[in-house]
Amino acid sequence: MNHSSLKSKVSRRRMLQFGAGAVGTTVVASTLGQGVVSAPPAIAQTPDAAPKQLMTPDAALKQLMAGNQRFVAQKRKSPNQDVVRLNEVAKGQKPYAAILGCADSRVPSEIVFDQGLGDLFVCRVAGNVATPEEIGSLEFGTAVLGTKVIIVMGHERCGAVEATIKGAAVPGQIGSLLDAIRPSLSQAKGLPGDPLENACKANVTYQISKLKASPVLKDLITAGKLKIVGGYYDLDTGTVSLVG
Repeated sequence: MNHSSLKSKVSRRRMLQFGAGAVGTTVVASTLGQGVVSAPPAIAQTPDAAPKQLMTPDAALKQLMAGNQRFVAQKRKSPNQDVVRLNEVAKGQKPYAAILGCADSRVPSEIVFDQGLGDLFVCRVAGNVATPEEIGSLEFGTAVLGTKVIIVMGHERCGAVEATIKGAAVPGQIGSLLDAIRPSLSQAKGLPGDPLENACKANVTYQISKLKASPVLKDLITAGKLKIVGGYYDLDTGTVSLVG
């Protein structure tokens, strides 16, 4: 084997072990762009980790929404936030759910869903837009780390969506975010109710369609290993409602 071939194999192996810490060997069924891959071994088995490995997408969504109900009712359990959990996930991660959320400081996923260290694989960007980088991150989170559900979560009074509606000139790279939201606005035209709320929800639906166009995510959905849903966060009450 020549030096170039050996270097290529080592680099590929390191990429697949990224995020899994000092876990044992990782076996990949195919390349990420060609189909479903097997997730790497999780951290050492604990009473908490075992059920999550076997969790269905529906069960994962139910657990996530139950956490939000606790948050709204001011009955948070704040699970998996102690030093034991800190040391446990330092050895490797096995999140059960992924969130594509807005970067808005008022919508921190772990808090509003009452989750802890290692539970959620979170991507946050203004306008909760599915850019190539966000899609790639979520492909990794699902195909390699094994998350069972992705929630694309918009929120009430989203500034990025409002700026897109207004169409005002913006500086720097902010315009790239508005460009990613703009195609969704046509889906909200003519709908009854608040125009901004309708646009925020239409943006969620549009970004979901972009995620579902990923061959990696599509294969996982077809295999029954993944569900992608939309969420809408009410800033006034803390409630997450499902969209679509």
